[in-house]
Amino acid sequence: MSLVLPVLVALPLLAAVPSFAVSRKKDDYGIYLMCAVSVLVCVLAGWLFFANQEAAFTAPLVLNLGLHLKADGFRSLYAFIAAFMWMITSLFSPQYFGHGHAKGRYSLFTLLTLGATLGVFLSDDLITTFLFFEILSFTSYCWVIHEENQAAMRAGQTYLAIAILGGMTMLMGLMMLYAKTGTLQFEGMRAAITTMSLEELYLPGALILAGFGAKAGMYPLHVWLPKAHPVAPAPASALLSGILTKVGIYGILVVSTRLFLGDAQWGNLLLLIGIINMFLGALLALFSIDLKRTLACSSMSQIGFILFGVGMQGLLGEHNALAAQGTVLHMLNHSLIKLVLFMAAGVVYLNTHKLDLNEVRGYGRKKPRLLLIFLVGAASISGIPFFSGYASKTLLHESIVEYIDHLHALGQSAFIYQVAEWLFVITGGLTFCYMLKLFITLFIDKHPTKQAEFDKMGPSMSPLSSFALGGSALLLFVIGLYPEGILTNLANSSLPFLYAHEPAHEVVFLHMVNLVGGGKSLLLGIIFYFTAVRMGLMKRDEAGHAIHVNRWPGWLDLEDRLYRPLVTALVRLGYLIATPLDLLLEKSYTVISMVLTFLSRLLEISADGVSLLLMRTVLKPSSGPSVVPLGNRFTYTMGRIADKVSGVWRKVFGLRAHEPFHYVRMYAAMWTTAQDSMRRMLRTLSFGLILFALGVVALLAFLLLK
Repeated sequence: MSLVLPVLVALPLLAAVPSFAVSRKKDDYGIYLMCAVSVLVCVLAGWLFFANQEAAFTAPLVLNLGLHLKADGFRSLYAFIAAFMWMITSLFSPQYFGHGHAKGRYSLFTLLTLGATLGVFLSDDLITTFLFFEILSFTSYCWVIHEENQAAMRAGQTYLAIAILGGMTMLMGLMMLYAKTGTLQFEGMRAAITTMSLEELYLPGALILAGFGAKAGMYPLHVWLPKAHPVAPAPASALLSGILTKVGIYGILVVSTRLFLGDAQWGNLLLLIGIINMFLGALLALFSIDLKRTLACSSMSQIGFILFGVGMQGLLGEHNALAAQGTVLHMLNHSLIKLVLFMAAGVVYLNTHKLDLNEVRGYGRKKPRLLLIFLVGAASISGIPFFSGYASKTLLHESIVEYIDHLHALGQSAFIYQVAEWLFVITGGLTFCYMLKLFITLFIDKHPTKQAEFDKMGPSMSPLSSFALGGSALLLFVIGLYPEGILTNLANSSLPFLYAHEPAHEVVFLHMVNLVGGGKSLLLGIIFYFTAVRMGLMKRDEAGHAIHVNRWPGWLDLEDRLYRPLVTALVRLGYLIATPLDLLLEKSYTVISMVLTFLSRLLEISADGVSLLLMRTVLKPSSGPSVVPLGNRFTYTMGRIADKVSGVWRKVFGLRAHEPFHYVRMYAAMWTTAQDSMRRMLRTLSFGLILFALGVVALLAFLLLK
């Protein structure tokens, strides 16, 4: 069983390049291979999940600490969910990309992202998580820019900037955490912090939270999400919203449960961020008049609900069963809901080539299959009873009610958390409101000019797409019918990963108290729709038709009004600082170069001067006529003396006399040889000094530029 883990990760990674290669022969071949690989990976992930066994795999020495993969209840569940969503979106892709472009590129990066995503969900240490997290950050970028238009490229720029900054921040936090704990393995970290103060971990924990939160769409790093999802192809939007945001949540869960389990300060931080996320996302979705942007902002809001649950786990400590169940189930529900809704939005776009609500109004009036599919997703995310989203939102709501009761029992004020509960209920109402807005626009309202054209259109979905969308909606509906069964079992199997236990008592989801709590949100949603939407966010055009208008103030765009100007200002500030330094270094380099050049020339001239002085004094040649043309007066004198001494010596011992001027010629030749050697040596010295000067200049330039 352990070998299934590396196979799940490696199979799509290895199949990515072949899918691109076969698409060069025919575009559709890459999509078909992507479908086949996705189905196979889903089968393997399903086998791993239903086997219900723990499995582990280690690849030692990779990144020095090794890669560690592990499957347990939660990780097997989310690996299966990811593989299932990839399979469904792949089956929808042949119709969606029927007349599209760059199909090979899409299949290449889709399979690469699948392998990296499974690597994250099956990881058992933060180094493995970080490696695959960074891979999918870059491969999923190609989803965002797939259409290659201005909006896509701008959204991709934002997405990539947030991904890179988040990754660098996370890496810094990981290095700090490793220095403090000596390990990044999940269980090892939990054991290492038992003797440590939590204050030591807040900074690395916050840095890691920022890195994972950037991918999850966590405020204030959410700015990429409302812009990237609408411009990406619908199958990619479903994965970006349903799965890639959960990659960030996975990392946040690991840090929260391994480092800060039961820590109230950490829990309050995540609770606050979650409330901002869910309320702001719902508000943005309510104001949006673009179909996919509304769903993207909705994703931001639902991520807020999940962060709300993670925060409640920290606050409730060992009594966090309801919060843990709600967190896991809302992750699961949101993934499946956005799979259904984004693919339904893709069907609308395929047939109308529009996303503006005023342009697609009434498209689904005579399309019952599309209506039922969209209805299941909308009802689920709105928390309507008998649909899956109702169960997870009920658990999350019950967790904060439990904490408020706990504070009251201790005699402490719970006003802040009561405000949080009210915002939870109000945000649920906003969720129902914007989904009601979408449903009425698509399936009830009539288009003032194109309704007849919409009604005459043929089937909106191919048989394969109908199977993919219909199957996803049916699964979503079935698991919500009896939440005490399937959903509760799935949640309970995931609790050990979160260090949570099963609730002390069974939750009755259809109890009157829970129904009333959910009913408040639904009632608020209806009120918001008929007041805020119909009266405030719609107006009459010149022909008297009611149209949706975007009343969201442009100055509230955090990216355009804060982040981009801030980055521009930082670049300009850096330029202002760097320019004088650059000039100073350039002038310094020039001065140093001139000084060194002067010194090298001075040494060269000195060497030449010394040699010239020796040649004009001690080694000065004879000015008179030379007896021996090859010598000078000194060599001639010494040679004559040597010849006389040699002649006397040879006579005494009866030896044969040398030929005349033997030593004179020999000394003359030696002098000539010495003179030539001296000239060569002096030339070599001058050349060496020049090279030395150049070497010094090069060394100084290297030190200045380093």
